[in-house]
Amino acid sequence: MTDLATRRRSGPRWVRRGFVAPTVLVTVVLGLYPLIFIVGAAVTESSLGKPFQSVVGADQIVAAATDAGVIGSLVRGTLYALVVAAASTILGTAAALALWRSALAGSAARIILLLPLALPSVVVGVLWRLIFTPNGGLLDTIRRMIAPGTEPLAILSDPVLAIVGIAVADIWEWTPLITILVFAALIGIDREVMEAASLDGAHGLRLLREIAVPAVAGTIAAAFVIRLVLAFKLFDLVDVMTKGGPGEATTVPAWLVWKAAIEQFDVGRGAAITLLLAVVVTLITLPPILIARRSHG
Repeated sequence: MTDLATRRRSGPRWVRRGFVAPTVLVTVVLGLYPLIFIVGAAVTESSLGKPFQSVVGADQIVAAATDAGVIGSLVRGTLYALVVAAASTILGTAAALALWRSALAGSAARIILLLPLALPSVVVGVLWRLIFTPNGGLLDTIRRMIAPGTEPLAILSDPVLAIVGIAVADIWEWTPLITILVFAALIGIDREVMEAASLDGAHGLRLLREIAVPAVAGTIAAAFVIRLVLAFKLFDLVDVMTKGGPGEATTVPAWLVWKAAIEQFDVGRGAAITLLLAVVVTLITLPPILIARRSHG
């Protein structure tokens, strides 16, 4: 009887594994092949169309790791990703809490929130480039109404403000994702918990601070990680809005990889920068991932 019961328990387990195996296999193949290609290109002399010509070892990786332009791009990209991810998470969580506690949490509000996500990043870049146009753009029109006669503000041409302009567009595009994720977690909170908290005198901000936010803390942390990874992948907005300029003010790692591999045909250098970026992303995202796991646990 014991052997029969064991076989009955193990049967469904192997059936479940059989269903999951193809998905796992496809995921491994799709993830493993690009990794092997990138590592192979990074340790060989590889050009666009002619990869893996001759082995150069770690020379290209060392050269990229000691290049001032690459280091500056990685530092710039890391600071950008942290600031943008934090801003999107804070704004998205605040918007989700507002929707959850108001009558606006209907389908119409959610559709409006989805609009920026529905637009391709290229379209978002074009839209915000038009907004920031120093002559005739939306901001310039407002400036002339408030302070006529003042000099136009060329945000995307300013070495300091250009990255800020891209960050504004990036936050506008992806904050709704955070809002939707957190809102979905909020509506999943047990009503009995909320009613018990209300009976204990928790209302308004206290209810949000002591009950709602702690209940979805794991989701907020996970959303921050997702947003952080998306910020590290920034490319489309830079390509459309600034082309990495002025100078190197908006040259982020993904743009630098594209420039090396596609524009300069140096796939080996692009792969080396990609490996360095992967290391940086892993180191930066590991702490919030651990926090998210601990929150869910």
